[in-house]
Amino acid sequence: MKHHIKVKNFLFLAFLVIMWGINWPMTKFSLNYSPPLLFAGMRLFIGGLILLIIAIPRYKMLRFKETWPIYFVSAFLNIILFYGLQTVGLNYLPAGLFTSIVFLQPVLLSVFSWIWLGESMYTLKAVGLILGFAGVVVICLGGLAGHISIIGVLLALGSALSWALGTVYMKKTAQKVDGIWLTTLHIIIGGLFLLAAGTVTESWSSISWNIPFTLVLLFISIFVIALGWLDFFTLVSSGEASKVSTYTFLIPVISILGSSLFLHEAVTLNLFVGIILVVLSIALVNMKLKKEIYAFKALTSKSVNDNSHI
Repeated sequence: MKHHIKVKNFLFLAFLVIMWGINWPMTKFSLNYSPPLLFAGMRLFIGGLILLIIAIPRYKMLRFKETWPIYFVSAFLNIILFYGLQTVGLNYLPAGLFTSIVFLQPVLLSVFSWIWLGESMYTLKAVGLILGFAGVVVICLGGLAGHISIIGVLLALGSALSWALGTVYMKKTAQKVDGIWLTTLHIIIGGLFLLAAGTVTESWSSISWNIPFTLVLLFISIFVIALGWLDFFTLVSSGEASKVSTYTFLIPVISILGSSLFLHEAVTLNLFVGIILVVLSIALVNMKLKKEIYAFKALTSKSVNDNSHI
């Protein structure tokens, strides 16, 4: 049973890392054919409608009158701010560099989970998080040698902060709402908001409806938004939010490789050094988690034995 769960979690994590990794260069490509807010709103709304097909048979679990604030807060943090800031921000920075800054999120999430969710914080985990942060800093310094936009950096940091806060909120409220309905409604609500914002500030006539753009839009809507968010919520709600989040450090690796292959963006030495640091970060965090389990079991066993002599 444990082996089955490990394999299942590995497949979920692998799918998430690959889909969310290639999302960034694909989004960067799509912005050549569509204004940012309209594109963000379209992919979210389409993804939400796909999830709605799955959610409708579970209508009894919606309880909208009781739980509607949770859907709107989650939509604001995880969708409106996260996708709005990132989609606009990709116009200011290369996709690989922007992604790397956004994935400061695992560091922020681990700190927030320690403060608000009561998750453990120990020496190796702290060292791992510092290494992860250092990796992001090294990657960002690489961007300073070429074109870098302060606005782009600030938008990326804002995207990371909103996602970290949104993930903590999802974990904290996971027992109060149905996971499929939360994933569905916060995507639809966020998508509608961004579509409205795009309609006011951008022009629908600016969209070039060609075959490559349409195929990318549908791919992102189905695999990155609908299935990706459902996957992410399942992983976060079933385990430690900070542990799951450390694996998302791998997403910039996929993004950078994808940006290099398909968008011909430069891959610098700084990027490789940063990648090595964030991979070490993941190893340290998860290595300690395993040791902690064994230590806890040993301590529990000792306590039982001591009590048996009383």
